[in-house]
Amino acid sequence: MHNLKVNHLIQILEEAAVELEEAFIFQVNPEFLKGKGEILLSEAFAALGGEGQPILLDSLKFDFKINRFLFLYDDEVHFNRYRLSTLKTGIYDVFSFYWADAYKRQCRTFERECLKVGLQERIWNGPPIAAKVFGKGEEFGDLSGNGSPGWKLNAYNDAQYDLMSRLHGYKLIRISVYENIMTGGSLKQIDGLLLNPKEENHKAISNWLLRKME
Repeated sequence: MHNLKVNHLIQILEEAAVELEEAFIFQVNPEFLKGKGEILLSEAFAALGGEGQPILLDSLKFDFKINRFLFLYDDEVHFNRYRLSTLKTGIYDVFSFYWADAYKRQCRTFERECLKVGLQERIWNGPPIAAKVFGKGEEFGDLSGNGSPGWKLNAYNDAQYDLMSRLHGYKLIRISVYENIMTGGSLKQIDGLLLNPKEENHKAISNWLLRKME
């Protein structure tokens, strides 16, 4: 479903003659992290109870790129207590992300929705590295104790994306599944619009997204 909605968004932008690069990937240069960056990433890692050396992604993949702006569409699994913990770390004091405050509110408000979709093995426990650095998880849905190592890894990787994109000279724009836009005289959730976008909403959607780069 994520890919379907992103593809619809890309199609709408292309209709509006916006030049973009789909599925943009860049290789991480660890040198950019040295010094203050290492401290910031370690803080996010520690906030999630990470043990050992913070792990570093080799490359980052984004849904699309427009000039120096990188875009990611975040679905329900990105909004929970662990992501909130990373959003309270120094990364978001040192660097300004216009969406950060809204994301904090949504992490507090919509964790129940994350529980509805985030109980699959591959999400709750994540890959083997998740338990290795964040410890063994509790039973599916039990957020007491050590909770979900997969959710923690996801939150940590989100923080990596935020920090590393900025250190590499890009501006990251995150689009929340819970974001609303005004179209047809009323507020509508972008997630529903992108699931099956009607032609009369295309211009409102493209304008809404392009305003994020102003």
